Amino acid sequence: MLRAASARVLDEDDEGAVRALLATDPVGACMLAGRVEARGTAASALGAPLWGLYSGRQLDAVCLAGANLIPFARPGAERAAAVAFAERARRAGRRCSTVVGPAAAVQPLWDLLAPSWGPARDLRPRQPLLAIDGPPAVPAEPRVRPVRSDQLATLLPAAVAMFTEEVGVSPLRGDGGAGYHARVADLVRAGQALAWIEDDEVLFKADVGAVSRDACQLQGVWVAPRHRGKGIGQRGTAAVVEYARAAIAPVVSLYVNDFNSPARAAYARVGFSQVGTYASVLF
Repeated sequence: MLRAASARVLDEDDEGAVRALLATDPVGACMLAGRVEARGTAASALGAPLWGLYSGRQLDAVCLAGANLIPFARPGAERAAAVAFAERARRAGRRCSTVVGPAAAVQPLWDLLAPSWGPARDLRPRQPLLAIDGPPAVPAEPRVRPVRSDQLATLLPAAVAMFTEEVGVSPLRGDGGAGYHARVADLVRAGQALAWIEDDEVLFKADVGAVSRDACQLQGVWVAPRHRGKGIGQRGTAAVVEYARAAIAPVVSLYVNDFNSPARAAYARVGFSQVGTYASVLF
């Protein structure tokens, strides 16, 4: 029987070790790296505990236990990390809406949590993680721009439609959408929500949802249904890539469902290539 080392809640004294671990894969760890760079590693600053697993003096894995459960581990340490993090997660009870991150870390963790946390509403075990570190290979749509604060009311219905289509549930459930509205407003204020808006209609939108010094991650890429099949998604994504590489981070990434062949083909035409695999468990 496998006996696991115990994970513990990390604090500010662990920040150097956390940064060193996340730097081993800047694209795969982008979701975590950006938060650590902005807030450090203390639970009070992050708003959620960051669990860590050490072997000797080396930090092998971390897991942010917030609204999303996000594990990240060194290659070869994923199984030990899953055992340690599952033990803490079972004790705490499920408080997250998703488990998401590199598939090698998510899958063994979910295998251990499923008997007590399951069933999941949706399991997406193979989501190609794509990245681009140069100019896009298709022309950028010049009408895609950062959304202004006075355009927030126009953007919100498109953001809700995107979320509902992608995740399978409305972001308006539970709190009436207050939390989601605040998240979209934060992205707009930060210059991380981009859209092509014509006559008060959103034709295309995308968010730079996670940001670190080395990489950023696009989320919420969406084309209005009646405008699909016209190349808008490719040109719009190319515009977001240009903007993000110039203003935010040198590498732009995203992850996509493996069964979404049209989106994968479109991203390939823009110039993205696969650099890893993510997995998501949705509740």
